[in-house]
Formats: sequence, C-alpha cells, structure tokens
Amino acid sequence: MRKRKPKLGSIYQRGAIYWIKYYRSGQPFRESSRSDSYEQAERLLKLRNGEIVTGRFAGLTPERIRLSDLFDDLVEDYRINRRASLPHMESRLKNHLRPALETVRVADFTTHLVKRYRAKRLEAGAAPATINRELEIVERSFRLAAQCDPPKVARVVHTPMLKEDNVRTGFLDDSGYVRLRQELPEYLRPLFVVAYHVGCRLGELLSMQWPQVDFNLRVITLMPGTTKNKKGRKLPIYGEMPHWLSMAKEMGEARFPTCPQVFNHDGQPIADFRKAWASACDRAKVSGLLFHDLRRSAVRNMRLAGVPENVAMEISGHKTRSVFDRYNIISPRDLKDAAERMEKRLNAGLGTILGTAPHSAPSPVPTENGPKHLN
Repeated sequence: MRKRKPKLGSIYQRGAIYWIKYYRSGQPFRESSRSDSYEQAERLLKLRNGEIVTGRFAGLTPERIRLSDLFDDLVEDYRINRRASLPHMESRLKNHLRPALETVRVADFTTHLVKRYRAKRLEAGAAPATINRELEIVERSFRLAAQCDPPKVARVVHTPMLKEDNVRTGFLDDSGYVRLRQELPEYLRPLFVVAYHVGCRLGELLSMQWPQVDFNLRVITLMPGTTKNKKGRKLPIYGEMPHWLSMAKEMGEARFPTCPQVFNHDGQPIADFRKAWASACDRAKVSGLLFHDLRRSAVRNMRLAGVPENVAMEISGHKTRSVFDRYNIISPRDLKDAAERMEKRLNAGLGTILGTAPHSAPSPVPTENGPKHLN
C-alpha cells in the first residue's frame, strides 16, 4: 500500500479576506491571514508549516493572548523568585505599560508599536533611561512567554532602546545628608541613614528583615539570593546606624509586631516613595538627587576615609572594578584638598632643592655688594 503524502494545507476566501488551513499531527487548524492578498496568505501558510516542521508551532493560542497575560505571568514569576525589584516593576506596569499596551494582542505587537510608545513617553517628559527600563519589562515578558511549553508567543519582538547617559555624577555630602534626613518622612529616615552609611542597593535594603541585624556584633547580614549577584555579604553597623536601627526596631515591636521588615511603612513593605523623596530633596535644597546617588556617596565617603578598595567593594556589593570606579566621584572639595596637599608637597620639595625649606639654612644670592641671604 502506497504511503499517503502529508497534506500541507490550503488557502481559501471568506469575503475579501484569505484564510489558510493546515495540519499538525492530523489536527486541522484554520487561521485568518487578515489580508485580502493571496500572497500574504501564502506566506503565512509557509510560515506555519515551517513552525510545525521545526517544532516551534504553539497552536492558535498566541492569536488570543494579549500583553496583559504576559505581564501577569511576569509578575507571578517575580513573586515566585522573590525578586526585590517587584514593587518597582509593578509600579511601571500600573502607571505606564498596562494603560498603553495591555489590550494589544501578542500577534499584533510590532517594533512600530514600540517606537510609538517611546515617542509618547518622551513627549510626556520621561527620561530615556526610564523608558528603556519599561521596555526591558516588555522584553522579559516575551522571553518568559517564549520559554513556556508550548510557547505562548511565536516570536520575541525586538524592542529598540533609546540612547541614554547612565553615568551620573550626583552625590550627597555630609551637610546635605543632615538637611535631607530632617526633611524626610519619619518612615524613610532609617532607610536613608543606612543607605548613606553602607551604600546598599535599594532592593537589598527593602528586603532586609530583623533577624539579619545583629546589634551585638554590629553587623548586618545580607542573605544569598537577596542581593543582585545572589551572593551574601556582611555590612558594618556604625555611625548613626545603631541609633536609627534601634529606634526603628522599638517602634516596630510596639506598633507592628508581626512585620518582619526592617524598613516598612505602617507595617507594610515600602513600595514607591519617589514623590515623598523628591519633595524632601527640594526642601533640603538637593533637588534632583536620586536614592541611588546615596550608593555612590557611600563609596566616595569610604574612599575619603581610607577604607581599602577591596573592603569598600565588598560592603557596597560591587563585583567589578570598572563599575566601582564609576562611583568614585571627585567633588570640588576633593580637588581643593588635593591642590592644597600637592602645593604643600611641592613647596617642601622645591624648598629643599632651593634651600628655602623650613629649618634649612637660607641660600645666598649674588648681589652687587656681595652675597645676600633670602629671608
């Protein structure tokens, strides 16, 4: 008996629109090309047959999936893996991505829509770096959907990013630290003090719980998996940290005994505090300061204090020297101090050569009436 040749499919019309019919494992699938072009339908049929042959065909489910479904899956993935950046990601979804994109079908999402989204966000005054972080969420959603079995998307759409200047030079000096600490809401002050002292990432601080704080040894232990590089490390408790941490613990035990978070707002995890932060910065006359600037401020302070570089990198959590160097901020005060030190050294060196250094004999210079000593 002759073996029957597999049927690849057919193309037919419903009104002006061409439809295609194809088979996988004997099961028929019918799909609209959404076009009145026979050539367009033919290309779609070839694409589907190619996906079936290579095992990439996911059925017609992606035709019904919308970006809101992908966003929901990403949020669930962040929760399962206890990602510290979940609150920030959810904030970006709620305020920008969901209103603009959640009703779009995955099959209709294109690079053109990405560019249109970028244009609208730029027009609204968003910074390129902010827009890029939002588009990265879209990319992660597609990649996660593509890793499903069967895949929820037939392809991962390219999301072109904007050029951004991500090398900031902002930092906070000690006087600004005192002013800003005074202006911040009460629930943010302990968080601010610790960040200024040790330069932790915000996510590492927000996930910190009281068992990690050892007041006797004056050490905070960041557990593996809670840091950006997934490695644990220890932080010193010094300066104003003991006072503010002790006060936060006493207040938490009295008002919110079931809350494990070191830093919380009325017993709940701290989420988005950008408005409160910006208002306090304006009042403290440090407008434009980012919370992340405290990280480079701590690095700079450790450098000025003479802390060995490897120890400073361990405290701040910098894995590579190149990234650490970007945080090694030089201020006008640093330059002035350096100039004064170099001037002192140069004067001493030249004074020794010329004989004018302190405690050295004055050098005679020739004059018409004989040698004359410099005073």
